[in-house]
Amino acid sequence: MQWFIPDCFWPVVDNGDYVSHEAICVLNTSDKPLEVSLTLYFEDRDPMTGFKVEVGARRTLHIRMDKLSNAKGETIPRGVPYATVVECPEKITVQYTRVDTTQPSLTIATTII
Repeated sequence: MQWFIPDCFWPVVDNGDYVSHEAICVLNTSDKPLEVSLTLYFEDRDPMTGFKVEVGARRTLHIRMDKLSNAKGETIPRGVPYATVVECPEKITVQYTRVDTTQPSLTIATTII
């Protein structure tokens, strides 16, 4: 199964102690742990692959994209628009959240996919 998040962006600017970041929250309601894979797509470069996490049985996992690295040790670039495809062999619930602290008035955007 696949879930698509076409509008991802990790801002370059932070506001003091508040760090701009994104999170992909995954809810696994099944009775077994599930492996979730993420692939990142860009406007001007090849996709980044090899991002994998395990979500425990009947658990949730908040994947902080600014702390995520793939099998090659690559991290998500800041200030570059990208899209994410989330893949899992079983049904899960996926929620995307962006915290933007580039302005004094902090902004949060979220959606369930």
